[in-house]
Parts: sequence; structure tokens; C-alpha cells
Amino acid sequence: MASNATLQLDGPRARITGVLDRDAVVALWPQLKALPDSVSQLDLGAVTRVDSAGLALLAELAARARNNGRALVLNGTPAGFNELGAAYRLAPSLDFNAPTAAS
Repeated sequence: MASNATLQLDGPRARITGVLDRDAVVALWPQLKALPDSVSQLDLGAVTRVDSAGLALLAELAARARNNGRALVLNGTPAGFNELGAAYRLAPSLDFNAPTAAS
């Protein structure tokens, strides 16, 4: 199935629209992995839904930014984002090293 997701760059902001699912990850990855270091915000306000592949993509982008000494701010909370983040025990920064619920 083809993805309806798009990516638009506007200065320090990258805006993703549509459904951020496995198909979108495959379609958008070449553009997203080449984001310039000047991009400090991901606008998810027009993302209607995210699945586990989409969340993994966002976590990877956040980790790459952290590894380069910068933060990537996420704006917007698509359907499925909070539930999946909690299920994978991610911090709000999408860091996999967040404390677990058992701690």
C-alpha cells in the first residue's frame, strides 16, 4: 500500500503530514535521514496516526540528534503516539533508556 505521508522543510522545522506507518517510514526515510542539522523541530500536528514503525522512526531521529549533541523537539501528538510510547517505555524525549514502570 502506498503512503500518503509527506515531509516539508521550513527553516528549523520539519513538518510531517498523513499517517506515519510502515509504508510512510519506507517512503520518508531517505529524506528524514538526510535532514540538515539546522532542523530542531518535528511538527507532527498534521500526522493523523502513528504505528510502531512510525514511533521507531521518530525515536531514531531523536537518538541521532542526541548523538550529535542537539535536541529534537516534537510538536503534536498523533493518535497512537502516547499509547505506543508507554508500551515501549519511552521517555517524552523518545529515549529508550527511560526508567521502567517497575522502578
